[in-house]
Amino acid sequence: MTTYNEQAGLDRRGPEPRSGAAVGLPELNAVIDRVRASIESVIEGKPEAVRLALTVMLAEGHLLLEDVPGVGKTMLAKALARSVDCTVRRIQFTPDLLPSDVTGTNVFDQQRMDFEFRPGAIFAQIVVGDEINRASPKTQSALLESMAERQVTIDGTTYELPSPFMVVATQNPVEMEGTYPLPEAQRDRFMARISIGYPSPEAELAMLDVHGGASPLDDLQPVAHAHDILKLIDVVRTVHVADSVRRYVVDLVTATRTSPELRLGASPRATLHLVRAARAAAALAGRDYVLPDDIQALAVPVLAHRLLPTAEAQLSRRGAEHVVQELVQRLPIPHPGPSGQARRA
Repeated sequence: MTTYNEQAGLDRRGPEPRSGAAVGLPELNAVIDRVRASIESVIEGKPEAVRLALTVMLAEGHLLLEDVPGVGKTMLAKALARSVDCTVRRIQFTPDLLPSDVTGTNVFDQQRMDFEFRPGAIFAQIVVGDEINRASPKTQSALLESMAERQVTIDGTTYELPSPFMVVATQNPVEMEGTYPLPEAQRDRFMARISIGYPSPEAELAMLDVHGGASPLDDLQPVAHAHDILKLIDVVRTVHVADSVRRYVVDLVTATRTSPELRLGASPRATLHLVRAARAAAALAGRDYVLPDDIQALAVPVLAHRLLPTAEAQLSRRGAEHVVQELVQRLPIPHPGPSGQARRA
């Protein structure tokens, strides 16, 4: 496999990390607190959306922000990207955007009499995809390989993407003019989907003070390095998940596949994403073990966007979010046993 950094003779990772003790949960939370404060200086009154975005980043996932125009989807994505010192690219998805604009292409060099690879916008550590569902399905599919395997294959040659790698995409609801619904395979590659929602009156008043004169994004400086994020990801991977909690996740995902209100249940990739996100949520809470509460809190943002309700459920105005919430309430919760391991209720 060819790494684009090696082929281009560039080190996109920045300087070598400082020597010292291994990073633990206290160091993780210290770094994340700085990133969270940086983002919240721009995004007013949405701590839950910021927390979920950081959870997805530490879980090595991709984030889909879906909401009506003007609520700060792109602002959240750009604030997250600018708070971490790493390579950032923004892709404005439009109907005339081509797949090669995203992945790159081989261009014939007349001086060398050979083809030269010109990387596309996907070659960055954080990729901000603005209004992803305004591009054609053909262009949307250009992201499939990069999001799932963190690599791009052009004319038989595979180029590895830099690490860490995260796609933060925004989209308007599919009922709006000029949008194309994301295919199921595309949605399944996003670890979580969140909606920002309208701010409270108090937060909107504060927004007028902060954003009234100039955008606070202009003064936003990185508060963490890409190497810091890689270290934090390693810490998240060590968070313990008890066997009974794993079984709880599998039971929840299986319930989506057998629900009479869903015509498409969650995939095995959804099971992996739910466990990884729960590990990150536990680490952000200062724990080195996952609780069933972590699974329950993440079930809707991680699972709902992958599910397809039946026509009857849609007529009853019951979306996938309602179905997941009911499954969570119905499923027995594992409780800790005498040995500290969780057991089934």
